[in-house]
Amino acid sequence: MAMRRGTEFVLAATLILVCGMRTSVQAQTDCAEGNGVLDTAPPKGMMVDEIIKRLGEEETKVKQAREHYTFTQDVLVQTLNDKAVDGQFHEIATVSYGDKGKRMEHVTFAEQSTLRGVQLTQEDMDDIHIFMSFLMTSEEIPQYKFNYSGQQHVDDLDTYVFHVDPKNEEKNRRYFQGRIWVDNRDFQIVKLCGKSVPDVIHVKKNRPIDIRPSFVSYRQFIDGLWFPAYARVDDTLHFQVQAIHLREIVKFTSYKRVGAATAKQ
Repeated sequence: MAMRRGTEFVLAATLILVCGMRTSVQAQTDCAEGNGVLDTAPPKGMMVDEIIKRLGEEETKVKQAREHYTFTQDVLVQTLNDKAVDGQFHEIATVSYGDKGKRMEHVTFAEQSTLRGVQLTQEDMDDIHIFMSFLMTSEEIPQYKFNYSGQQHVDDLDTYVFHVDPKNEEKNRRYFQGRIWVDNRDFQIVKLCGKSVPDVIHVKKNRPIDIRPSFVSYRQFIDGLWFPAYARVDDTLHFQVQAIHLREIVKFTSYKRVGAATAKQ
């Protein structure tokens, strides 16, 4: 999320010269909602490495299956003054995938943005398209460090809980960092909470500083697989000159299968 003042961007170079470094994001997004007590005992009957391997295999099936569906993506972003909404961005699009898995969007509703003090960036859209519906496939797993946290009841599900961090951050690439809740029967993610990293974008001429908010994301059981369904942000982003309270709700709904199979074998 990039800051602006009036119609002019506040440049990262200016902010760094003034304060040396921006202050950190004060997280407000509630990751604990719906969670039971965390049992930190080792998993029974299965090694942690085996759980991670199964996770990659099952998440790969989810990714392949989702490419055979169309769905509606509803994005609502609001800035708040205390508890009152003082600016808003709202867009609805139909999402589908091409033959090679290329993501395509058709915008069906878009209102003029009235967001106050911030501007949506490409990184914000990447959060919506990639990280709020993040899939920990077999291809992704080698790029992350997994720290097993325990087992936890989430709503009506029993899950394994992991904290994940990128092993190495390659230039011009973003990663997920946070917690994932993995269903202990289906070995698919049913909930995740964290943010995309790295948080600080290198200073470039005429480019505003960009801060990533934390989000919590949930999945829905559809045709035997756990598909991304809902994500929420409630964060205060602290810039040098002011703090912006941001609220965001993203819904992935109306999944409709268009291919002949739900998953490639």
